[in-house]
Amino acid sequence: MRIFHPLKPIYDKDSKILILGSFPSIISREKSFYYANTNNRFWPVLENIFNTKLLNNKEKETFLIKNHIALFDVIKSCEIYNSSDSSIKNIVPNNMNTIIKKSNIKYIFVNGKKALELYNKYIYDKTNIKAIYLPSTSSANAKYSYEKLVKEYQIILEYLKK
Repeated sequence: MRIFHPLKPIYDKDSKILILGSFPSIISREKSFYYANTNNRFWPVLENIFNTKLLNNKEKETFLIKNHIALFDVIKSCEIYNSSDSSIKNIVPNNMNTIIKKSNIKYIFVNGKKALELYNKYIYDKTNIKAIYLPSTSSANAKYSYEKLVKEYQIILEYLKK
């Protein structure tokens, strides 16, 4: 069964970097917000590197805008079993050019190997912005400890200064 991406991109005209995931998990779709599964380490990692605490979705969205970070996913619609990236098929990608034209995005980061693979396959030739790989913050990515993710995600701070 085809599932459509239910979340709007988070960005504004001052966004400098764009972080892309593959497709929202079941929990994120149900809760209508990015990385809503409490087992996903995305928000704790950002809280750590920015030395902040984000208590709700409104605070998270405000934080992203204030720090010039845009957030979206590569896939507009697909067939997916549960939340498994490995099950994704029949992909229709999102159009990133609208976000890029209406913002100041110069750098794109991808959260995980699947997001990188799909970005390179469907989107790179339309944006001509090379994706910067970041390891998946999913709890399924046991190879990366929380501390190791924090270290890898520090690179975002460098690109925000450019």
